Amino acid sequence: MIAPLSRTLGTVLASLMLASALSACAPLVIGGGAVVGAMVATDRRTTGTQVDDQGIELRASGRITEALGDRVHVNITSYNRQVLITGEVPTEADSQRVLAIVQNVQNVRSTVNALAVMPNSSLSERSNDTYITGKVRAKLVDIEDLAASSAFKVITERGEVYFLGRVTQHESDQLTAAARSIDGVRKVVRVFEIIPAATAGQGTATGASGGK
Repeated sequence: MIAPLSRTLGTVLASLMLASALSACAPLVIGGGAVVGAMVATDRRTTGTQVDDQGIELRASGRITEALGDRVHVNITSYNRQVLITGEVPTEADSQRVLAIVQNVQNVRSTVNALAVMPNSSLSERSNDTYITGKVRAKLVDIEDLAASSAFKVITERGEVYFLGRVTQHESDQLTAAARSIDGVRKVVRVFEIIPAATAGQGTATGASGGK
């Protein structure tokens, strides 16, 4: 029984490693040759802005939990100091309270409040959202001229896919079409900063505000 169990564990570990590599758009080495995904890790934010985004997400999430506890389900996503607020809250007053908390976090440049006033989503719904996000990311790997995997973030709430980041108009159209082709996606919401194609390769953050 030991040998079959070892083979099974090995298969599971290999699958997890493959999934991790795909989600990060990292090169896969197979048989001594490198298979490189279509997207490369090109972040269009400065290092300082990346650190700010991480800090914003941590501080905002912590303050919301401290103020409202588990009676709300709120996710905070920040890119280039633009913050997307998603999830569910029981009342409109709670929605406005969450928004005020986020707006008062240091380094936040702008906010998009996409909270739904309704009961918290179930564990099965959140698991399905995670599954959809994974399918979207896997779909994006197949797009040959989508060069910047770190130029955007993607999350899913109740079957609705949200994109946040700094992309060209062409990239925005590609991302939208890819997400819409996934089964289970009810809606695609773009919270993008549209940048000129000529500057797409520059990893600098700007103060320009993008459209939805």
